[in-house]
Amino acid sequence: MLMRVGQLTRMLRDNLRELGLDKQLEQAAEAIPDARDRLNYVATMTEQAAVRALTAIELAKPIQDRLEADANALDARWAKWFDQPLELDDARQLVTETRTYLRRVPDDTRATNNHLMEIMMAQDFQDLTGQVIKKIMEVVQEIEKHLVQTLLENMPPEKRKEAEDSLLNGPQINKEGRTDIVADQGQVDDLLASLGF
Repeated sequence: MLMRVGQLTRMLRDNLRELGLDKQLEQAAEAIPDARDRLNYVATMTEQAAVRALTAIELAKPIQDRLEADANALDARWAKWFDQPLELDDARQLVTETRTYLRRVPDDTRATNNHLMEIMMAQDFQDLTGQVIKKIMEVVQEIEKHLVQTLLENMPPEKRKEAEDSLLNGPQINKEGRTDIVADQGQVDDLLASLGF
């Protein structure tokens, strides 16, 4: 059995070399660790951005809640005053508290704006990670193209047309209402088996 596996491996290697595919597979093999590193970079940047955004939201929310609560409380007191005017001292205290609130609003809105700016700045990873993802997709598409082409070139002629129709369609993003796509590894194995592989 080991002898047979060795012979098959040698035959595959020789055929790949004759077809000039050994260099392409070598390039693909070199690209995979790089793609893995790039995906780790994307994951790290995304996580950092999420933490920055969530922290800014956690800091801004109490400011907004306090502004809302204080405004509602003052509005209720002013409404009560209009219904039944207060004594001069009580009215003066209401006016003083209102002025204090109004003086605090610009500081609170500046703080909230700073937190919103932090959320926006946390999204700067999008440009960098978008470029990385685009590069990874190019690597994946190149590997897929070579693998599909190798598969098509080495398949029985009677199965080639059927395979070209199914294999060259690429991955399907929107699977809803479709029955002609593969959705898991079992279906991929079944498709390859039906094609004689």
